[in-house]
Amino acid sequence: MAMGKLGFGLMRLPLRSTDPTDIDLEQLKEMVDLFLEKGFTYFDTSYVYHNGASEQAIRQALTERHERSSFTLASKFPTFIMPKEEEVEGIFAQQLANCGVDYLDYYLLHNLNRIIYEMEVKPAHLFEHMKEWKQQGKIRHIGFSWHDDAESLDRVLTEHPEVEFVQIVVNYYDWEEPFIQAKACYEVIRKHGLEVVIMEPVKGGMLANVPEAAADAMKHHSESLSPASYALRFAASLDGVRAVLSGMSDLAQLKDNIANMEDLQPLTKEEEDLLARTVAEYQKQWKFACEDWTALDENAYQVPISGILRAYNSLQLQPNPYFGAELNYYKSFRSGYDRAYETGDYTAQTEKIGNAFDVTVALKEAIEFETKNSFQGYVAD
Repeated sequence: MAMGKLGFGLMRLPLRSTDPTDIDLEQLKEMVDLFLEKGFTYFDTSYVYHNGASEQAIRQALTERHERSSFTLASKFPTFIMPKEEEVEGIFAQQLANCGVDYLDYYLLHNLNRIIYEMEVKPAHLFEHMKEWKQQGKIRHIGFSWHDDAESLDRVLTEHPEVEFVQIVVNYYDWEEPFIQAKACYEVIRKHGLEVVIMEPVKGGMLANVPEAAADAMKHHSESLSPASYALRFAASLDGVRAVLSGMSDLAQLKDNIANMEDLQPLTKEEEDLLARTVAEYQKQWKFACEDWTALDENAYQVPISGILRAYNSLQLQPNPYFGAELNYYKSFRSGYDRAYETGDYTAQTEKIGNAFDVTVALKEAIEFETKNSFQGYVAD
């Protein structure tokens, strides 16, 4: 497999203090130099990372110290701050200045879903602005990051043939989960003939620390491969992948990711089966589990019960349940949350799953957690 698919995510940079803007610039320079030395080139930042300091830090660590042709730089327009159209040009010009470049290789509308697309992107004519910037040579490739279902993604891509790539959550755990729909979204992007940029390949670190039975099986298969390496290989093995992003907070993390990504080989059938068994081991740890999840969604109110509960189960397994990818989907599924609150009694669904758990109680717990902790404004990707 060709080298170069590891992307340097610039959202969790090394710090000198608890202040997110106090970036350890000298360590970051070391990390940037080693990343490039090992043949990787893709850097991913944003207008809002580190409270606005990430773009300036990469200017100091990368663009002022290395030839422009030696790296690929991506940044993102902050759709979720609801800028007025007259502010759009100024924000983009500030980003170019922050990064210290005349152009950005990959430029994204940050955190699109069906709601932001209709309420923010269309009124501000953001795609039209990006097409103009591309014609002016200020960006090379037009894209966006996506946190919603595959059907809505297909509609956006159909309406905007100028899009060249999409950034989505992809990992083997979320491949067929109903909220994230990694496989379905990936297939939509490839159907349109576009590149894929992958985020959350190790699911916020969760897939680096697999259940004990899965860890034993992985060790039996290979003493040298870490759990994280399987996750990275799963993502990087997919066709059409431009970059697999990993947030790296120190030099040690960078070295570990490089070791995992330098000489990747596609997963074997045996390893694919191993990952399927790993997902099953995670599911054994779910707080709320049943055999027939489809029975939960057979309700008169069309509440996505299975998605809400499975997302809650997944969040509770993650190193930081308050920062899981599932929480990015809040606005898109809010109508389902509201209907779930309004109806309240799911005795029939509890009976359908053989009283595996009280659906009314479980749904209330899950909705309260997800509603309280969902990213209603700025969301991280």
